[in-house]
Amino acid sequence: MNIKPSAAIRKNYNDIAKLCRSTKEPVYLTKNGEGDLVVMDLETYFRRESALKLREDLLSAEEARRGGQPGYSVKAVSALMNKAIQDVLNVKNN
Repeated sequence: MNIKPSAAIRKNYNDIAKLCRSTKEPVYLTKNGEGDLVVMDLETYFRRESALKLREDLLSAEEARRGGQPGYSVKAVSALMNKAIQDVLNVKNN
């Protein structure tokens, strides 16, 4: 965990940005010894957001399944995916 005083971002922006990019971890900034902000590079931010969205979607699907909503077999999903691929290929060829 990287913890820096908030003054470090003003004085050493490039160093903080380099640290974020190299470690792929957020840097926690403190103000008067207390947690204040979290800074991270965009790649790490988007990766975390994507992971959170996936978890949210999986949780929703699991809740729906537990609520009695019908699911799909592997065979059915495979057939749907193959059809979607063929549809895309047909559009590109026309």
